[in-house]
Amino acid sequence: MYYQLPFKTGRYVVEQLGDHPNGTLVQVLAVIHHPKQGDLHAPDESPVFFHERKALAYREKRIVHPNLLKPFDEELPHYNESLKAAVLRLEEKLQAEDTDYNRQARRALSNLKDEYHRYHSIQF
Repeated sequence: MYYQLPFKTGRYVVEQLGDHPNGTLVQVLAVIHHPKQGDLHAPDESPVFFHERKALAYREKRIVHPNLLKPFDEELPHYNESLKAAVLRLEEKLQAEDTDYNRQARRALSNLKDEYHRYHSIQF
Protein backbone atom coordinates (compact mmCIF):
# COMPACT_ATOMS: atom_id res chain seq x y z
CA MET A 1 0.00 0.00 0.00
CA TYR A 2 1.21 3.49 -0.85
CA TYR A 3 0.72 6.65 1.19
CA GLN A 4 0.89 10.41 0.74
CA LEU A 5 3.30 12.16 3.07
CA PRO A 6 3.44 15.91 3.56
CA PHE A 7 7.04 16.77 4.41
CA LYS A 8 7.95 20.39 5.04
CA THR A 9 6.29 22.11 2.06
CA GLY A 10 6.46 19.13 -0.31
CA ARG A 11 4.18 16.11 -0.69
CA TYR A 12 5.39 12.63 -1.62
CA VAL A 13 4.22 9.10 -2.33
CA VAL A 14 5.87 6.74 0.13
CA GLU A 15 5.70 3.14 1.25
CA GLN A 16 6.01 1.95 4.82
CA LEU A 17 9.08 -0.13 5.58
CA GLY A 18 8.48 -0.80 9.25
CA ASP A 19 8.02 0.52 12.74
CA HIS A 20 10.56 2.59 14.59
CA PRO A 21 10.57 3.74 18.23
CA ASN A 22 10.05 7.33 17.04
CA GLY A 23 7.37 6.60 14.43
CA THR A 24 7.27 4.63 11.21
CA LEU A 25 10.01 4.22 8.61
CA VAL A 26 9.00 5.15 5.05
CA GLN A 27 10.79 5.49 1.74
CA VAL A 28 10.02 7.99 -1.03
CA LEU A 29 8.73 6.62 -4.34
CA ALA A 30 7.37 9.72 -6.11
CA VAL A 31 6.87 13.48 -5.79
CA ILE A 32 3.37 14.97 -5.71
CA HIS A 33 4.27 18.62 -4.87
CA HIS A 34 7.78 20.03 -5.03
CA PRO A 35 8.88 21.92 -1.89
CA LYS A 36 8.47 25.69 -1.95
CA GLN A 37 11.56 27.81 -2.25
CA GLY A 38 12.54 30.61 0.11
CA ASP A 39 12.18 31.13 3.85
CA LEU A 40 9.53 28.85 5.36
CA HIS A 41 9.09 31.25 8.29
CA ALA A 42 8.48 34.23 6.01
CA PRO A 43 6.79 32.79 2.92
CA ASP A 44 6.41 35.03 -0.10
CA GLU A 45 8.99 37.49 1.25
CA SER A 46 12.36 38.18 -0.37
CA PRO A 47 15.04 37.67 2.26
CA VAL A 48 18.75 38.35 1.75
CA PHE A 49 19.45 34.61 1.83
CA PHE A 50 16.98 32.65 -0.28
CA HIS A 51 16.64 28.97 0.69
CA GLU A 52 16.86 26.46 -2.15
CA ARG A 53 14.88 23.32 -1.27
CA LYS A 54 15.33 20.04 -3.13
CA ALA A 55 12.71 17.34 -3.32
CA LEU A 56 13.36 14.22 -1.27
CA ALA A 57 15.32 11.68 -3.31
CA TYR A 58 14.05 8.42 -4.75
CA ARG A 59 14.04 5.74 -2.03
CA GLU A 60 15.15 8.28 0.57
CA LYS A 61 14.10 7.04 3.98
CA ARG A 62 12.45 9.08 6.71
CA ILE A 63 11.04 8.34 10.13
CA VAL A 64 7.64 10.06 10.38
CA HIS A 65 4.63 10.11 12.64
CA PRO A 66 2.08 7.56 11.33
CA ASN A 67 -0.74 10.13 11.55
CA LEU A 68 0.91 12.03 8.66
CA LEU A 69 0.33 9.13 6.25
CA LYS A 70 -2.80 9.25 4.10
CA PRO A 71 -3.69 6.52 1.57
CA PHE A 72 -2.56 7.08 -2.02
CA ASP A 73 -5.03 5.32 -4.31
CA GLU A 74 -3.75 6.43 -7.70
CA GLU A 75 -1.34 4.63 -10.00
CA LEU A 76 2.23 5.01 -8.76
CA PRO A 77 4.13 7.33 -11.12
CA HIS A 78 7.82 6.85 -11.89
CA TYR A 79 9.94 9.04 -9.60
CA ASN A 80 11.64 11.02 -12.40
CA GLU A 81 8.35 11.70 -14.20
CA SER A 82 6.67 12.78 -10.97
CA LEU A 83 9.59 15.05 -10.04
CA LYS A 84 9.53 16.71 -13.47
CA ALA A 85 5.75 17.26 -13.32
CA ALA A 86 5.97 18.70 -9.79
CA VAL A 87 8.76 21.10 -10.78
CA LEU A 88 6.86 22.27 -13.87
CA ARG A 89 3.65 22.85 -11.83
CA LEU A 90 5.56 24.93 -9.27
CA GLU A 91 7.33 26.86 -12.04
CA GLU A 92 4.00 27.63 -13.73
CA LYS A 93 2.58 28.87 -10.43
CA LEU A 94 5.62 31.12 -9.90
CA GLN A 95 5.30 32.58 -13.42
CA ALA A 96 1.67 33.59 -12.84
CA GLU A 97 2.68 36.73 -10.93
CA ASP A 98 5.82 38.82 -11.35
CA THR A 99 7.00 39.53 -7.80
CA ASP A 100 10.49 39.73 -6.33
CA TYR A 101 9.80 36.54 -4.36
CA ASN A 102 8.62 34.66 -7.48
CA ARG A 103 11.68 35.78 -9.47
CA GLN A 104 14.01 34.53 -6.72
CA ALA A 105 12.05 31.29 -6.40
CA ARG A 106 12.25 30.75 -10.18
CA ARG A 107 16.03 31.25 -10.05
CA ALA A 108 16.32 28.71 -7.23
CA LEU A 109 14.10 26.30 -9.16
CA SER A 110 16.20 26.81 -12.29
CA ASN A 111 19.31 25.77 -10.33
CA LEU A 112 17.46 22.70 -9.08
CA LYS A 113 16.34 21.83 -12.62
CA ASP A 114 19.99 21.86 -13.70
CA GLU A 115 20.88 19.60 -10.79
CA TYR A 116 17.96 17.24 -11.46
CA HIS A 117 19.07 17.04 -15.09
CA ARG A 118 22.65 16.28 -14.07
CA TYR A 119 21.82 13.61 -11.50
CA HIS A 120 18.54 12.15 -12.80
CA SER A 121 18.85 12.87 -16.54
CA ILE A 122 15.51 14.67 -16.50
CA GLN A 123 14.92 16.83 -19.59
CA PHE A 124 12.97 20.01 -18.81
